[in-house]
Amino acid sequence: MVKRKIDNRTFQDRWEANYLFTTIKDKPVCLVCGASVAVIKECNIRRHYETKHYEKYKDLDLKQKLQKVEEMKRSLACRQTLFTKAKSKSEAAVKASFIVAAEIAKSAWPFSEGEFVKKCMVKVCDIVCPDKQEFLNVSLSRNTVAERVCELSTNLHEQLIKKGKDFIAYSLAVDESSDTSDTAQLSIFIRGVDSSLCVTEELLGLKSIHGTTTGKYIFEEVSKCMTEMSLPWDKLVGLTTDGAPAMCGQKSGLVGRIQEKMREENAGKLTVYHCIIHQEALCGKALQMEHVMSSIKGVVNFIRAKGLKHRQFKSFLEELDSEYRDVPYHTEVRWLSRGKVLNRCFELREEICQFMENKGKDTTELRDEKFLCELAFLSDIVSHLNVLNLQLQGRGHVITDMYAAVRAFKTKLHLWKTQMVQGNFGHFPCCQNMAAEISPAVLPSAQFAEKINALSAEFSRRFADFEAQKGRFELLSNPFAIDVESAPTSLQMELIELQCNDMLKSKYDSVGAAQFPCFLPDTMPQLRTQVAQMLSMFGSTYPCEQLFSMMKVNKTPHRSRLTDEHLHSVLRLSSAQSLTPDFDELASKKRCQVSGLDQCVE
Repeated sequence: MVKRKIDNRTFQDRWEANYLFTTIKDKPVCLVCGASVAVIKECNIRRHYETKHYEKYKDLDLKQKLQKVEEMKRSLACRQTLFTKAKSKSEAAVKASFIVAAEIAKSAWPFSEGEFVKKCMVKVCDIVCPDKQEFLNVSLSRNTVAERVCELSTNLHEQLIKKGKDFIAYSLAVDESSDTSDTAQLSIFIRGVDSSLCVTEELLGLKSIHGTTTGKYIFEEVSKCMTEMSLPWDKLVGLTTDGAPAMCGQKSGLVGRIQEKMREENAGKLTVYHCIIHQEALCGKALQMEHVMSSIKGVVNFIRAKGLKHRQFKSFLEELDSEYRDVPYHTEVRWLSRGKVLNRCFELREEICQFMENKGKDTTELRDEKFLCELAFLSDIVSHLNVLNLQLQGRGHVITDMYAAVRAFKTKLHLWKTQMVQGNFGHFPCCQNMAAEISPAVLPSAQFAEKINALSAEFSRRFADFEAQKGRFELLSNPFAIDVESAPTSLQMELIELQCNDMLKSKYDSVGAAQFPCFLPDTMPQLRTQVAQMLSMFGSTYPCEQLFSMMKVNKTPHRSRLTDEHLHSVLRLSSAQSLTPDFDELASKKRCQVSGLDQCVE
């Protein structure tokens, strides 16, 4: 039996002139009508030409046909370029829509502001470049912006899940607060370190709690977030909370339940910290000078509680040509306001007394020398505490640097105590002013030294858990100064190699402690693991507090119907630090849909 000859089925160049066909992506396409042939066979191409176009082009000779083919190919190329440009413009419009939606979310604007932004862009375009109206293609309707924000949030979450698979150590910061509709919001931040010692700090999850905020429920939500991320319990090394009983309870609190879970999973030891910023604020209560603060709050409330008195007081300061024009309010939850109020009232003590006397108020206490001395001392020491507080605030701080700031402050307290006993007020400007006004002997320096000593003791007590980790902190802050004999056995050999390596010592001196861990060689795996654990530690719940501030700005009484899903998406986008949304990927999956400028807005 003779086998049938197999057709090569490849496009032949002669078919262009004979049948007015060309090939696009290995597919034969008619240059006349744009139709394609499924199977590359000459009989199929010839049949199409003879049935569709033969009568029109039968009178052309070979040369004329070749010219016609070239014209048709140029026309086809032009159409393809036009389509590509249109597609490119469409993707650009979608990408612009995502970028504007991200900015709206970060600025805490309502989703309906997208249409306002579009109107502005179009009006600017009309004046600056009236021949280009691509801005009209950017879809920014209320629903579109809301959808874009959710998609951006999902993209960030997917990136975090992907990065989480590479973490060799991670820690959590957990805190809870209520929004304007009295819904409890539980924020969970993760700080992970991968094998290259790259730190990623992002929002792991924000959960709305409509019932009681018990330790069991909080643990279940944290555990659920970790399961969604596929995070192993044995890589969890640290937990930082705000110190509330539901968080730090050793039996029914979050800390106790996580420790029990880690024992069940045969995971490592969990290091637990109470937020270092909270601790610093609580230490200030050891001064026991609430009577001074209470009197100052009474003065401020007298001036600012009534609009008329407040206006009169500001006018009074203007008439006196005072350096300051007002006194600020004191808010208990805003720790820094305490120092500002004390300092301002001390600076305006004479003006305040005159104003209150004009209003018939008794100012005996405000003119009492003992009270003024206590006000001066409290103003100075709280100002020092505020400086420390500002040093501890911010995201991305390494826990060793934060504790170094606390240790430095404890050393300062020892110095201030010694100088105060000697009557030296060099670091207390308000006390210096009082000493200049009255006799220095009147200032109760011994009493103030005792206050500083009590403050120092409170710092030592509250930061005992940080002091216990001092040896581990040195692995990150100054590994070349560690006593090898006192170091853990598993690290001793690697520490010797490190400390004897002049090249690494030179690198440490040039880049500093914060950047040096990235240069640790792979031949020191134990050191790299220990450093990764230290880098992953949260020193405070500042990211959670910052998130709650964003939440208050976004979910206001005028926007209280913002859904939990949209609120969580906005906050994930606003709090992103290590990750950036992939706008190109999101735009490539979308088709441009133009929004009208006259649509109903929120």
